[in-house]
Amino acid sequence: MKRSMAIVLLVFLIFFVISFLTNILGPLVPDIIKGFSLSLTLAGFLPFSFFVAYGVMSIPAGVLLERFGHKPILVSAFVLAFAGSMLFASFPTYAVALVSLFAIGIGMTMLQVAINPLLRVAGGEEHFAFFSVMAQLVFGSASFLSPHVYSYLVTQLQADPRPAGGVLGLLAGIVPPALPWVSLYWVFTVVTAAMVLVLASVRLPKVELKADERSGGVTSYRELLRNRYVWLFFFGIFAYVGTEQGVANWVSRFLQVYHGLDPQVEGARTVSYFWGLMTAGCLLGLLLLKLVDARRVLVGFTAAAMVSLAVALAGPTSVSRIAFMAVGFFLSVMWSVVFSLALNSVAEHHGSFSGILCTGIVGGAVVSWLVGAIGDQLGLRAGMTLLFLTLGYIFSIGLWAKPLVDNATVTPRELLASLTGRGTTERR
Repeated sequence: MKRSMAIVLLVFLIFFVISFLTNILGPLVPDIIKGFSLSLTLAGFLPFSFFVAYGVMSIPAGVLLERFGHKPILVSAFVLAFAGSMLFASFPTYAVALVSLFAIGIGMTMLQVAINPLLRVAGGEEHFAFFSVMAQLVFGSASFLSPHVYSYLVTQLQADPRPAGGVLGLLAGIVPPALPWVSLYWVFTVVTAAMVLVLASVRLPKVELKADERSGGVTSYRELLRNRYVWLFFFGIFAYVGTEQGVANWVSRFLQVYHGLDPQVEGARTVSYFWGLMTAGCLLGLLLLKLVDARRVLVGFTAAAMVSLAVALAGPTSVSRIAFMAVGFFLSVMWSVVFSLALNSVAEHHGSFSGILCTGIVGGAVVSWLVGAIGDQLGLRAGMTLLFLTLGYIFSIGLWAKPLVDNATVTPRELLASLTGRGTTERR
């Protein structure tokens, strides 16, 4: 099958755009609360609207991919994201925001389902692991960048006088003065429209889905749902995404309420480094997973995340900011480890199981909303203590998981030899 580096780069671009659109909501929360005069509970419905789309669409997206192929799914996904972005940019109200975020979430779900098989074919199976890691680095770089773009746009549009020329002048003319952060959704509108045009014009390779990429039939889902480990790992993904979004969506507001930090500057910067350190943690995680059993890595990183969260919630301003960033670092390995332990714990129907696991991303909707709801009653600090429950569940996975196949490990000497090209390694 013909390889195409151009398509690999296109997939990287799609990863970048997914992250750019997905992980910006946290820095926006304080501005949204102020702009629409929302309670924390109502603000919690914003990430709920976005992430509930994963629960609704993960399995149907796999079915649609098998029926229609990659190009129609990718184009349709960006059309939905464009429509959602355009709708909210044009009519910035709370009710429209809920509809807009759900539409964008549906689009992002379709993209997540489609791009990994495309990357495998375009880059070649023998290079898939390498390109997958590169894609995660691209994904992380966009999460790091988007809060800085938000901060730049808001501070420039709030300047006195407002910009009169160029792109900033154009945005100043169409964005409500009281809601400068809406400018980001005009940026999303342009980006997603450009992606629709790019994808409509390129020729994608034919992708034959492997057995572990197919969604499977009703029988496979029925068999899986009778397996208690399927449910246990579903809640593992639920807990992980809930933890990730519970921190990312509320940290800026927390720093504003308890430490008086400007959410448009210090808050946005903290969220940016939260995602940036998560990307850096992935690199360390890759190394450790070559040396140590995945369950031990999961236990160690989860314990460190719980300590960091405790320090972040109780510490003084400077310590709290750094500790929240550290939480991102220690969350880094959890998705990949929980997902791989899950798939290695069942003997068949991996494609269907992957769909069930991805449905667990709905945890980002439920947990973020619960943090806000508790925050309204007891304070945001109390609300964010809910994340110790989700982290505790992830910690438990490292204790009870019994995969059919363990991750292959090597000794430090063997790893060093493989990295330096001196000799070969034997997996034990």
